[in-house]
This record gives sequence, C-alpha cells and structure tokens, in this order.
Amino acid sequence: MLGRPGRAATHAREKKMAGTMMAPTPTRDTLPLRRADFPTLGAALDYAALGDKGYNFHDARADLVRAYPYRDLAADARRHARHFIAEGVKPGDRIALIAETGAGFAAAFYGAIYAGALPVPLPLPTSFGGREAYVDQIRVQLTSCDPLMLLSPPGLHDIVKDAATGLCAAHDWDQWFAGEAPEAALPQAKPTDIAYLQYSSGSTRFPHGVAVTHEALLANLAGHASCTHAGDGDRVVSWLPWYHDMGLVGCMLAPMANQLSVDYLATEDFARRPLSWLTLISRNPDATLSYSPTFGYDICARRISHSIPVAERYDLSRWRVAGNGADMIRPEVMQAFVDAFAPAGFKASAFLPSYGLAEATLAVTIMPVGEGIQCDLIDERTLSGASVDAKTDHRADQRLPTRYRAIVNCGKALPGLTIEVRDEAGKVLPDRKIGRVFVKGLGVMAGYFRDPEATAACLKDGWLDTGDMAYMKDGSLYIVGRAKDMIIINGKNHWPQDIEWAIEQLPGFKAGDIAAFSITTPSGEEAPAVLVQCRTSDNDERLKLREAIRTKVKAITGMSCVVELVPPRTLPRTSSGKLSRSKARLQYLSGEIQPFEVAA
Repeated sequence: MLGRPGRAATHAREKKMAGTMMAPTPTRDTLPLRRADFPTLGAALDYAALGDKGYNFHDARADLVRAYPYRDLAADARRHARHFIAEGVKPGDRIALIAETGAGFAAAFYGAIYAGALPVPLPLPTSFGGREAYVDQIRVQLTSCDPLMLLSPPGLHDIVKDAATGLCAAHDWDQWFAGEAPEAALPQAKPTDIAYLQYSSGSTRFPHGVAVTHEALLANLAGHASCTHAGDGDRVVSWLPWYHDMGLVGCMLAPMANQLSVDYLATEDFARRPLSWLTLISRNPDATLSYSPTFGYDICARRISHSIPVAERYDLSRWRVAGNGADMIRPEVMQAFVDAFAPAGFKASAFLPSYGLAEATLAVTIMPVGEGIQCDLIDERTLSGASVDAKTDHRADQRLPTRYRAIVNCGKALPGLTIEVRDEAGKVLPDRKIGRVFVKGLGVMAGYFRDPEATAACLKDGWLDTGDMAYMKDGSLYIVGRAKDMIIINGKNHWPQDIEWAIEQLPGFKAGDIAAFSITTPSGEEAPAVLVQCRTSDNDERLKLREAIRTKVKAITGMSCVVELVPPRTLPRTSSGKLSRSKARLQYLSGEIQPFEVAA
C-alpha cells in the first residue's frame, strides 16, 4: 500500500483508544426508531447518540478491534468541531479527509458537519498506480474542492502532505485533534445547506465534486430505509470504502441516521481476504443487511473451495438483504454465489438489486425485498439499436437463431423520485425502448461544486441526465450500460460488457481481466478493441489464446475485434476497485499500456 503501515498499526491505535471496551454495540436498544426524519445530519447524530448503538471496527480476521457507540462518536465530533472553529474554520469551508475505515475518519467527518464545514472524503491509496499516481489524484481533487486543510491518518501523512504542498495545510488527525479545544458555539445548519462533497471513485483529470444538501441526503436515507424495511433488530455489515457513495452514504451515514449498529471490515482487508466478509456476517448473529457490487460476490464465489465445508464455516441464514449495485448486475455471477453458499443458509431471495449514483445522493431504484434477481430477456438486435419487426424480419425467415441478453430488474423509484427514459430528442420512451435515464426529486444533487458548466450539462429544469442507458417495463428500471461506454460500429450499438462477458467464458479469465472499447483503425474505421490480461509467457500459447478470444467474441457478438494481450495487473481501476474502461482506452492509445508482441 505505497509504503503505508499495515492495518495492524491502525488496529493497535484503535484498541488503545477503545480502552477496555471490547463488546460490540448492541443490535437493539430502547431508543424509538426514526427513519432519517431529521432536518440535518448533525441532528440525526444527536438523536442516535441517545441510544446504545454504533459503529464496530474489525480486523482482517473479522475480530472486533473497537466498538464506537454513537454517543462517543457525537462527543468526539463536537470536540473536533470546536478544534475546527478555534482554527478559523467557517461554515461552508471544505475539510478534505482521507477516508480510512475507522473512528478517526468518522469523528473528523461528523466534526466538520457540526462545525458547518463541508467534509470531502478522499480515497486511500490502492495497489494500482503507485505513490506518484496517488499523489497526483489527490492533488487534482484538492485543486477542485479548494479545502482549508487536509487531514489523514498518521501512517499516510508523509504521502498526502506531498499532495497538499502549495494547496492547503496537511495534518495528521491524531495530532491535530490532540487535547481539548476551547468552548465555542456550534453553528446551526439549515436543511438546504450543502452537507458534504462526494467525488466519484474514478475522478482524475476532471473531477466533479457532487454537492449534496442535508435534506436531499436525509430524504434518500429515509427512502432507502423504507424500501429495505430497515428497523430495530437489523444490523449492517460492510467492507465498502468510505470514499465511495455506496460505502459512505449507504453503509456509514444511513445506519447512523436510521439508528442501526454496523460491523466494518476495512476495504483493503476485504481485498486481501474476501471471505472475511462472510466470516464477519456469520459471527454476528443479528447481521441482516450487507451490500456489495457484483464483483464482491464474484470474488467470494471464486475463492471458496469445493473442499471447504461451507455449512460448517459460515452461517448466512439471517442475511435478509444482500444489496447489489454500483456496477452492472450479472445474473450468472449471482447464481454462482447462491450455488456456493446455499449450504451456509444463503437464500437467493435475499438479493436486492438497485440502481443509483452519487449525483442522486445514492439510491434511485430498489427492488422489493424478498424477490431476488428478476431478469427480462431482450433481443440483442434491440440492444444494438436495430428495429425489430416480425413482418420484415428476414432473420426469422432464414431460421437463424435469435440471441437474447438477460437484463436485471433494478426495481422502482424511491419515494419522492421520478424516472424517465428519453430518446436523443428528449421524448419520453414507452416500455422496452432503450434511452437515457433522467431522474428528478429531492435526492438529486444541488450541482457540481464550483462547476456551473458541468452542472448545466446534466441538470436541466430539475432533471438529472444520469448518462446511463436503460428501459422501463411496468414501472421498473432495467439498466443496459453507460452511454459513454457504448461502442458504435456501422450505426449499431454494442455494449462492452457483452464482449467482456464472452471472453470470461474462456477458462482462466474473470471479471476485471478484460477491457473492451472502440478505436479508430489506420483505415479510419471504428472497430472494437479488447485488452486482455495474459498470464502465459509462451508465444505459441499466446497465439492460441488470441485466436480463441477472437473466435469467442465473434461467436457471441457477431463482431470481429482487435485483441491485445497485456501483462497481469495492467488494466487500470478506480479507487473502489472497479475496472476503468475509459482509462484503459486512454492509456492504450497513448502507449502507456504496451501489449505483448505476439509473433505469428
């Protein structure tokens, strides 16, 4: 982790701060449950602090390191707010925070909220890119949000201070918050005030800080809790990063605003030991709610060995909401997870597909609880933009097979949100016609921070242009892909996920090994290109592999494509671990990604 001290150092620090209190916060208490019906986030924490619930931090083996009741969090946050005020922080000032999963970040985040400042969660370093790339990413985001200061955990201070040079002050938050702060009156936020700024996990050259108001946030949290039937007796388990909307909003802010206890596994610990996530769920008898992008379920299903006695090692029988979101939901991956962990009591009906984005706070649509993965089969010609008419369909006359793709039902809109699917002219489309997704309602962002042009480009008359392509059916939303990822060849639309999925069917490949996008060939024509991470050094094997990939893609998609084999761990990822096709394309075209030379 770029020279970062191991999690053991962080956990030792947490244990020292926790003292002798090593019992987790309870799942139930006597505080009457309220579903985020508060005017501000600070008011939500004030109420949660009246009960006994809170955050619980665990190590890579899923052992409890620190319990952090909301009352202790609120007390620390108020003390931190006084520190901020004593140093001249004023309402509206930005406080950048490296979002390490732990008490330090939580207290600093809510401290900024109590001080009227805007906390700005920034990513932790990953194993992709190295120190220089990480410093560059942080500098770009700092330039965008223009913070008064940058706070980080002790082990990262030497790295992030380089990123802050010439932009803002940088502090180790343990030292910054040491000692007592002078008494100060805390400002009273209004519901319409901006609560925080959220950057997407892939923000690099042109980052957009999503500005979310208190009322938008709490409306979204209330709607999400209502749709998931979250209540007393529920307990959340999460490994998701706090610098991503699903982790920050869905698994840090939402449980607090709805008075639920949470058990956390750090994202980097999940990356090293994914099955610790399931161990943590199993060890907590009240664990009922946990969320992950598709790749999290995929990793766990792939890591489990047939020789492992799943039923003896795990107990997933109480897991009633297994949320899916943040990337394309793939039915075959979900089924593989069910097949692997049904012996441990996991039920397919627990899957809860959803759709959302940071620009709409978090959730836009959610499936009803208990219905699991529901798919709609759609003709690939429809996905490609072709008009399918039974009367003129010569393909049917020739008895050629029709290929279908299973599209997952992402559910209906949250209360207070309205969805439309529109064509390029802005006309609302009927059911099963693919277009761009537009969202309107209280959960929609106020705009991009200090970027009126970008805001105007996606927000018109209160409607948010999500940039996602989908269709409606019976009031439910079916996402088919990102507009910017679409590959258009000879006037037809092709989705990179279809190409990538085709290659994943070959032995030895998995999600994240392949990136598909379009390029312009020397002849001036558009063509699909595929970068595939290759683990063999034998030239003959590479030749066979390249040909097998071409054949597979041709058989499934009907397209011929440029296939480039690249070294392992070459394809770029976002800070949340997802493949970045746009970065892969840019790096390939610039020569930064160098494919293997394969001699014919």
